[in-house]
Amino acid sequence: MIVVNGKHQAAWFDDEPEGPKDAGGPFVGIVFNRPIDQVFTYRVPTPLAESVWPGQRVRVPLGRGNKPAVGYCVRIDHELPEGIDLGKLKEVIETIDDPPLIDAAMLDLTRWMAGYYACSWGQALDAVVPAGVKNQAGTRLGTFLTVPDEIKRTFETLELPTKQAEALSVLCRSEEPLTVADLCRMAKCASGPITALRQRGFVRTVKRRLSRIARPGEASLAEIEPKPIPTLTREQADVMAAMTPALEGDAFAPFLIHGVTGSGKTEVYLSAIERVVARGREAIVLVPEISLTPQTIRRFRRRFGKIAVLHSHLSDAERHRHWRSIASGEVQVIVGARSAVFAPARRLGLIVIDEEHESTFKQETVPRYHARDVAVKRAQLQRIPILLGSATPSLESRQNAEVGRYVRLAMVDRVGARPMPKVELIDLSHERLPLGGLSEPLRQAMIAALQDDGQVMLLLNRRGFHTFVICPNPQCNQVVKCHSCDVALTYHKGRRLLICHTCDAERQRPPACPNCRAPNLHYGGIGTERLEREVEAAFPQYVSRRMDSDTMRTPGSHEQVLAAFRAGEIRILLGTQMIAKGLDFPNVTLVGVVNADTALHMPDFRAAERTFQLVAQVAGRTGRGDRPGRVLVQTFSPNHYAIECASRHDYEGFVACELPYRRQGGMPPFGRLVRLIARGPEEPQVRDFMEEVQARLREAAPAEVTLHGPSPAPISKIRNLYRYHLRLRSHSPRPLQLLWQSVAARLTPPGEVELAIDVDPVNLL
Repeated sequence: MIVVNGKHQAAWFDDEPEGPKDAGGPFVGIVFNRPIDQVFTYRVPTPLAESVWPGQRVRVPLGRGNKPAVGYCVRIDHELPEGIDLGKLKEVIETIDDPPLIDAAMLDLTRWMAGYYACSWGQALDAVVPAGVKNQAGTRLGTFLTVPDEIKRTFETLELPTKQAEALSVLCRSEEPLTVADLCRMAKCASGPITALRQRGFVRTVKRRLSRIARPGEASLAEIEPKPIPTLTREQADVMAAMTPALEGDAFAPFLIHGVTGSGKTEVYLSAIERVVARGREAIVLVPEISLTPQTIRRFRRRFGKIAVLHSHLSDAERHRHWRSIASGEVQVIVGARSAVFAPARRLGLIVIDEEHESTFKQETVPRYHARDVAVKRAQLQRIPILLGSATPSLESRQNAEVGRYVRLAMVDRVGARPMPKVELIDLSHERLPLGGLSEPLRQAMIAALQDDGQVMLLLNRRGFHTFVICPNPQCNQVVKCHSCDVALTYHKGRRLLICHTCDAERQRPPACPNCRAPNLHYGGIGTERLEREVEAAFPQYVSRRMDSDTMRTPGSHEQVLAAFRAGEIRILLGTQMIAKGLDFPNVTLVGVVNADTALHMPDFRAAERTFQLVAQVAGRTGRGDRPGRVLVQTFSPNHYAIECASRHDYEGFVACELPYRRQGGMPPFGRLVRLIARGPEEPQVRDFMEEVQARLREAAPAEVTLHGPSPAPISKIRNLYRYHLRLRSHSPRPLQLLWQSVAARLTPPGEVELAIDVDPVNLL
């Protein structure tokens, strides 16, 4: 039971009628998916006393109108909690889930999430369970026949008419629930014998939900040919030897596997999972991009057969089926994106996080958790090892290894002693780009690679055809922006529309400047759509494909394109960051970075780190086969340390340049941040509220907490809501948590203003 303002919270109000005063327990604590972190007490009526468990969803009356609401049971008390008036308690109406969706370990994890990420326990619990699971998608409710256990044990000794005996025998031996029609068909009888069995109590009817979709992975397993398990390299064997005691033990053990691209980290993951599975345990593998999932699934199915998959491109029914397979123990390996960290594995033995540095592991809605950090906490709570792998570890993970929180295991050589690819920088300030994004050196390198039967990958982390539209009038010179957001619109030529990449709003191209009415607007900047047109025009004899969020909308689209590229049907693959990491194509001999500066000058302290990681990761996509690889990086900032170090594959050099800036500003990994963002339709109201927030925080802030702001957010308006932010900084998270808890109850946003709390933010825009 949570104590709020010194008292337990009962689910009643003074003007409601009193309940039965002589009723006893049990009593349950219920939380709701609402931004109020309270546990409400309800009484369990006698008919439900044996069917309510922690982790279940229940339906209860809530509020002055006693409107039925769904909540999560988080505890059961057999005695009335102190301070609760029994006569005014409400009763549980019904249970929803059988068995419970949440186990004890996940209750502990979500309780920690609520405290750390400044949300309610109910909000954290609701994020753990996918919508398809809560809605029981892909199932049907039907009436089925069942046999009591005592009858199953003795049915062969019962004296029954022939048809009744045969029907009862079929039903007792069936592994699946049967309807009356199913049993009549299988026992070759009419419904009369079944009715007689029901009347005698030998057969009962129950309502159950059955899945209407295929079991995960069964249809595609036959299409995947198993491959022989490769012999580990010396480095891989050394890493496995270092991890073996933890993999065979029962203790929390975090490892940071820092391996260069192509060093064989995935084979280490597979070998580690084999050790865990051999002990009857389960493993969760997190990948940052949906585009990586098909390749990862293929490799893991070759090794382990049936696996479960959890990511956002699954239908609700598919996700529900996978979730149930995991919860029932049918699969031992779970692969997925961010939310797979909550997979209901009951005998979890290992968590693997591939590309642990990726910002896509951060959730941008409540609860704003980071899957990497939640995974580490889950591993700690369940006393299991966790592997965090990357060629370019986040500075936070590197620092954890430096101070001894993680064990760092290095893999400095590529498999087969292949050399790292040669990286050349192309200074765009000295290049003419008459056709768009490809400089002449890059065009010539593409010609050479393609004529040599190689494949080419081109990275441009900007969608659309033109990235901005600007007025040519020097007295105006305004960029055409979204009506709802403080963001430049992107022109998508294929759809002939201007699109906002923040709110997805669409509008027609204006015939003249919306501000000064000057004609002949200038279209500038290059996105992947324009790059695709340029590549098709320059290399019409080679098949090219574009991978970005505009072209990869349909289920299976990632897998189809990557399969065609792997088979050599596609010679040029271009796209955004979804092609930049984790993919392994041995025939890629050239990688081109069309513009390395897209994130370098963003108003975010992680801009240099993201640029280094992106360039270093995409450079690692080449030279993974028998032929050497080559990388050409186009940039206007060839002397910036992030790009220089990436061109040399020099992670430690980048760290040496970046850390002094972080240390000087007290930024992660040397400090912790909490970002408060207020948004509302009236800018003065938002600004005034944030100034009030700042004043309250400053009054209560200890000396170790520093406040910055409030000020307009770098993107000052999104979806017609003005945005102000305030940043809190401290050397450790605890002072920030205590400060927020001390003032949160006294802050009530006015009108339509909303306040969001982002702990450990990865995006400051």
